[in-house]
Amino acid sequence: MNASERIDQMIAELTDWRGQTLAAVRRLILDADHEIVEEWKYMGSPVWYRDGMIAVANAHKDKVKLTFAFGASLPDPGKLFNAGLDGNARRAIDWFEGDAVDERALTALIRAAVEFNRNKKQKTATGARSKAPKMPRP
Repeated sequence: MNASERIDQMIAELTDWRGQTLAAVRRLILDADHEIVEEWKYMGSPVWYRDGMIAVANAHKDKVKLTFAFGASLPDPGKLFNAGLDGNARRAIDWFEGDAVDERALTALIRAAVEFNRNKKQKTATGARSKAPKMPRP
């Protein structure tokens, strides 16, 4: 079973509001950028990548959590981040029963994460090329 099939199965097994929320979040992630790739990692979590990790999702007993790998570096004009606010890198969104998914704000956040990863990748590649080789000492 591939990652997408495992995520499908996970959502199908969540027969309450958590499955609906996770399905909506997943759809927005995949629609935000068609080059985003799904993986199944961390002993059973959906993870999305594009030029690096974007986010990982988990369904807990009372919430659905979407953790952005570099959320602390992302603009959040929609004020979606409501968990992990003290971390240096990660930020998360927790949805509880009855919470709506702000599609416009979440799509903007996903695209900002993709852009962040793309810029980080370019800086790494540029930095590696700009270093002159060290000459051996006589």
